[in-house]
Amino acid sequence: MSAALQGAKRIVVKVGSSLVTNEGRGVDADAIGNWCRQLAALAADGRELVMVSSGAIAEGMKRLGWATRPKELHELQAAAAVGQMGLVQMYESKLREHGMGSAQVLLTHADLADRERYLNARSTLVTLLQHRVLPVINENDTVVNDEIKFGDNDTLGALVANLIEADALIILTDQRGLYSADPRRDPNARFIDEAVAGTPELEQMAGGAGSSLGRGGMITKILAAKRAAGSGANTVIAWGREPDVLLRLAAGEAIGTALLASTPKLAARKQWMADHLQLRGAVAVDAGAAAKLQGEGKSLLPIGVVEVQGEFHRGDVIAVIDASGREVARGLTNYSSAEARLIARKPSGEFERVLGYAAEPELIHRDNLVLN
Repeated sequence: MSAALQGAKRIVVKVGSSLVTNEGRGVDADAIGNWCRQLAALAADGRELVMVSSGAIAEGMKRLGWATRPKELHELQAAAAVGQMGLVQMYESKLREHGMGSAQVLLTHADLADRERYLNARSTLVTLLQHRVLPVINENDTVVNDEIKFGDNDTLGALVANLIEADALIILTDQRGLYSADPRRDPNARFIDEAVAGTPELEQMAGGAGSSLGRGGMITKILAAKRAAGSGANTVIAWGREPDVLLRLAAGEAIGTALLASTPKLAARKQWMADHLQLRGAVAVDAGAAAKLQGEGKSLLPIGVVEVQGEFHRGDVIAVIDASGREVARGLTNYSSAEARLIARKPSGEFERVLGYAAEPELIHRDNLVLN
């Protein structure tokens, strides 16, 4: 049994262009249908799945009759716009065959670099998962430029894993996994069954870029696993056409290369929160709220806030202090300091009247809260 996906409830699956488009011959209905069947079965088993899918540009190239990948940015953007139609339509129809809803989500690096857009993207994805809708994510290739591109969907997969605090990232590729050297050139290349993500030796083993269709190679997958490990997510790199690969991995079978996070998920998140030494502000809470946070593991609701200190924005890490001034917790705030002052001591039913819109009922959700 592999430890990589053991007990994993929230999983991000990334598939590459060559798999999705059958080496550029167009969206592969059979392959996508096969993955969607497995995703639906895992969802029925209580797992939460997100698909990060390449293939829009490759499908667009096929529809436009282009034999080679263009170099001009505006041509790549045009190909993505054309290809995205077929790609999303295929996922939608194949998932619907298994009773699953789907949603298209296009992201840019700017969406995840800006704290408010980061939280908005997270809230949207988590809401979709709660409604048993499978998000199909791609980079927004029609609007990005060289400065804000992720550069490859392996990186995007890792960023999404961090964004939704996934337990695992599965990267499906046209290779069996990671070797100590390029097996096409070195007959003595050794297959890597399992390693710790982020070790320097892994990056030395990885080869250069892969096929002409995609942007990434094994090195991007190694770096993606390193990034995902930062939030405690394990990564598996496996051959995408392995029979029932997702079902078998989720069942604990050792397939492909497992790159394990050195820090458990909860500890990684607590460390990230604890490292925010320069807090933007604080909220003082009453005894009842402090007790619910510490004794019951509840979220912090605005009704328990008696004072807002400092100036902060949505997405900042702030302290939670009790009546004696002692910090009892810290976490990501869903509201700015100005908004928090307006809704302090008020139930969620009054937020829309006070703010002009209805948003999250929690000032800090328990998933974004670390107790001291």
